Amino acid sequence: MTALPSSSQGSAPEPAGGLPRLRAALDGLPAYVPGRARAATGRTFKLSSNENPYPPLPGVLETAVAAAGSLNRYPDMTSAALIAELAEQLAVPADHLAVGTGSVGVAQQLVQATAGPGDEVLYAWRSFEAYPIVVGVSGARSVQVPLTGGEEHDLTAMAAAVTDRTRLILLCNPNNPTGTALRRDELLDFLARVPSDVLVVLDEAYREFIRDPEVPDGVELYRDRPNVCVLRTFSKAYGLAGLRVGYAVAHAPVAAALRKTQVPFGVSQIAQDAAVASLRSTEALAVRVAALVEERTRVTAGLRDQGWTVPESQANFVWLRLGEATVEFAARCEAAGVTVRPFPGEGVRITVAEPEANDLVLRVAGEFLAAR
Repeated sequence: MTALPSSSQGSAPEPAGGLPRLRAALDGLPAYVPGRARAATGRTFKLSSNENPYPPLPGVLETAVAAAGSLNRYPDMTSAALIAELAEQLAVPADHLAVGTGSVGVAQQLVQATAGPGDEVLYAWRSFEAYPIVVGVSGARSVQVPLTGGEEHDLTAMAAAVTDRTRLILLCNPNNPTGTALRRDELLDFLARVPSDVLVVLDEAYREFIRDPEVPDGVELYRDRPNVCVLRTFSKAYGLAGLRVGYAVAHAPVAAALRKTQVPFGVSQIAQDAAVASLRSTEALAVRVAALVEERTRVTAGLRDQGWTVPESQANFVWLRLGEATVEFAARCEAAGVTVRPFPGEGVRITVAEPEANDLVLRVAGEFLAAR
């Protein structure tokens, strides 16, 4: 047998010429950091990705399995059944809806549709860590406005940061990772100050967990405001994080632009059918969300009783600002059998999960604070 050239044995050959030229916009682009996975051995609770600890809602798994029987076929690219269900439940026109691979997928489509090199996209920081990535990929410039001392959006500073280059404003409400939410009066005042040709996106991935009556429903705000778009997802409250399906509610021109920028057949038929079944399981959803909100209240109260400063969260997680102690705290949690999401030098985001996992976090937090 003839031996293969030595360059193919163990290592790749050196390229004959220069490397392919890639876009300069990718230089220095931050990589998305997923929540730390469960340990391969032992009992570990994963509280690092804002996942729902419950399995899919009743009937949803059976629907997904049935849809899997048609994996040899392309999914419905128009997501017609899901669009029809959303249109009915939200009381919006079908052509005001667009579906994508999770709300983050739709967010990327929005950036592609509105901003390019020389344009600006405005958002609070710290906020959802995918924002600088999807903006950077488009070649647009991120304008990050620091949160207030209370971990909230500084809408006054954000309004002042709008320029004639601003094309898109992302408002994460409730904000990930701090959990704080924008209230009606301040949001209405902000919207009144934004030029009508700048698209304002209300990212409501955690809408179902809101209990503050002063936090408005973004869909109600969008109705008479053509420059307002709402993002929602099935990944959190509905527990379909592994299927990647989310949607936008926007006026027809924006929704049409989203359909133009979508990945063809990006949302699988399994995801579409599971989402429809989830939307129809309203009572079970309400029970599960109520249980998580109750745990959120318990965890927040427990941490505050220990002496921690905890922002009022309207999401399914809580935030602890730890500064330089962030990594150490996350390591202590992992050693105790629970993973949280550290943002080094800033703080940790802790997903509210099953009571046993939350108890572990409270124990570690109390011991950590007592030892300092």
